[in-house]
Amino acid sequence: MFMRIDRLQAELPEPKAPNPNAAAALQELLGGKYGEMSTLGNYMFQSFNFRNKSKLRPFYSLVSAIFAEELGHVELVSTGVSMLGCGPGNPKEMVDVSKAPFKEMENARLAGSFLSNGGGSMPMNSNAASWNMDMVTTTGNLIIDLLHNFHLECGARIHKLRVYETMTEPTGREVCGYLLVRGSVHAHAYALALKKLTGVSIEKMLPTPNIDLSRIPECQKYLNEGSHRRLYRFSPSDYEEAAGVWSNDEVALPGDPPGQLEVVDGHPEGGKIPELDGNYGAFAPDYAPQEIFEIASKLYKKSR
Repeated sequence: MFMRIDRLQAELPEPKAPNPNAAAALQELLGGKYGEMSTLGNYMFQSFNFRNKSKLRPFYSLVSAIFAEELGHVELVSTGVSMLGCGPGNPKEMVDVSKAPFKEMENARLAGSFLSNGGGSMPMNSNAASWNMDMVTTTGNLIIDLLHNFHLECGARIHKLRVYETMTEPTGREVCGYLLVRGSVHAHAYALALKKLTGVSIEKMLPTPNIDLSRIPECQKYLNEGSHRRLYRFSPSDYEEAAGVWSNDEVALPGDPPGQLEVVDGHPEGGKIPELDGNYGAFAPDYAPQEIFEIASKLYKKSR
């Protein structure tokens, strides 16, 4: 089972204005080949299908803990997309629909995200191609699955870097910076797992691709706080056995701030989930939402 916490894994800066094209770029990190839906889907079904869980507990715990984190990564990217893609002008009052208040969406590269979803996120890539189960690998063979996961995380890192390089928008760049650090953790973890199973030092290939996180400003606070050395269990008492892979005097990757790897109870402190303003001209949440707000206010007071 899963426990949900009403926070993001990282604090995202509020955008100064809607930016549908930046939102479209971030969609690649959600539903692209190496996006968060792919990492989530792979580790989720591998953990569900895992053979000999009790006998292979350190590896099962590792995949399970990373899977739980990926749920939060999907939430983080989705929130970034929604913050940026809420529609041009984002009018909060009645608008004259006859004057085409959203005309500029004609030139947005992913206009369908606004027209169909109100600017929200969807499991698709930056060209609106749907994410699907073909991007999930779960063979039942532990070594093959771990090798696939290592490749997936390495591909995801270059994926994130390319998206980062397309934009100057702070919200999207913060998403990329956080995920670049955490993706490094996951690639490192799968490399260590393969080393312990096979004796092959695949971590000598890391970072693959060779991404120097010290050159990316948005990564620095996460490196300084030691996020690159931490594997979170996302559980108060389960999956402790992941420490058999992620600690045991293992150390941070060369080029990252030095220190020993550690398994952390629970989850990162994270940041507040931002309040997304309504776009009333686009009927989100409604054209004239005052009645909805009044009903919700009464229900909120009743719950206290």
